[in-house]
Amino acid sequence: MLTWPAPQIPELPGRGGPVRVRDSSTGELVVAAPGTDVSLYVCGITPYDATHIGHAATYLAFDVLGRAWRDEGKRVRYASNVTDVDDPLLERATATGVDWRELAAQQVALYSEDMTALGVVPPDAWSGVVESVATIVTAVEKLVADGAAYGVPVPDGPGVDVYADLSRDGAFGTVAHLDTTTMLALSAERGGDPDRAGKRSPLDPLLWRAERPGEPSWDGGSLGRGRPGWHIECAVIASEALGASFDVEGGGSDLLFPHHEMSTSHLRVLSGGTGGRVHVHAGMVALDGEKMSKSRGNLVLVSRLREQGVDPMAVRLAILAHRYRDDWEWTDAVLARGVTRLETWRRAMSGNGGVDAAPVLAAVRAAVADDLDTPTALAVVDDWAARTIAESQAGGAGFVEGAPGVVARTVDALLGVRL
Repeated sequence: MLTWPAPQIPELPGRGGPVRVRDSSTGELVVAAPGTDVSLYVCGITPYDATHIGHAATYLAFDVLGRAWRDEGKRVRYASNVTDVDDPLLERATATGVDWRELAAQQVALYSEDMTALGVVPPDAWSGVVESVATIVTAVEKLVADGAAYGVPVPDGPGVDVYADLSRDGAFGTVAHLDTTTMLALSAERGGDPDRAGKRSPLDPLLWRAERPGEPSWDGGSLGRGRPGWHIECAVIASEALGASFDVEGGGSDLLFPHHEMSTSHLRVLSGGTGGRVHVHAGMVALDGEKMSKSRGNLVLVSRLREQGVDPMAVRLAILAHRYRDDWEWTDAVLARGVTRLETWRRAMSGNGGVDAAPVLAAVRAAVADDLDTPTALAVVDDWAARTIAESQAGGAGFVEGAPGVVARTVDALLGVRL
């Protein structure tokens, strides 16, 4: 799958870091990637609707992480996926009368346009589920052969659904650290089927769904025709791009369980490894008091804002005004503050001189290295802009030539804000 165009990232003098992030599994701040070469996997979209602000907040968070790593001098290998066949996509296609493949292609293209407009650095490896089916089949067949997966007959029809046997993974539960009651409730809420008859354990996740009438299916070899389950998709796509021991797995906080718990378990069993990567999660964005989500339909779409003439950099600033791991609410006032901030910054950076920029670079670097503290980084630039505008009105006697350019390159490289 082809990614969107990569933005140019300015070179800054010196180096930042070390970058620390909060590990969702332990709650501790950690240096997630101590080596020179780092690897990041972020779960991608299910393309049955356009990119909303909740999506954008997640991808901007990990964009800032990648930028901070690069500023530290690390080589970043970033991978992501597109779940281009899944129940919500098929349901939306049926409801709208659009072929599911056409719907997926349309929404992937729109997502790429939104990411380009927001200045998000694209993944180095970007794979759809459809193009990865053969590799996923091989992985599921291995789990079956190793006794780590089993079949459950399809009710009232031919074929066998294949499930992972979680009892074969002694470390299951170490990602989210939830009790069984909570796991069962979240599994039922987030795509699982804990009440499915014939499973060895209610939490065992689906690896391969046997073909049903009217649903797309692929040759599954010894598994029979069907399509992949959700969690195994990411496990296989991530390991194909990054190996089984990549540094950070990320996404929205609603993916911690079951998705990241299950995908980590699959990788652990497939590779015989520990699955000891750091998990980092972005908070949820609400609208009118409810989590913004496609299923609820309470969406603010990035593409719609762009159609209305909103500068994507104002949207980016509106999102970065919130700490990535916090839950927060999108309002007209949030966007208005982003618009005003962008106008103020551009005004302050329109001249050749300004207040000394060296402290700005140091402070922004320190903020993003401290668990991606973008609100503090924005406040640093706000202060510089306010002082520069005030000094300009007073004659600018103490201005440093070229300071606006240094600040502009700083916010471009580290925050992804083009001025």
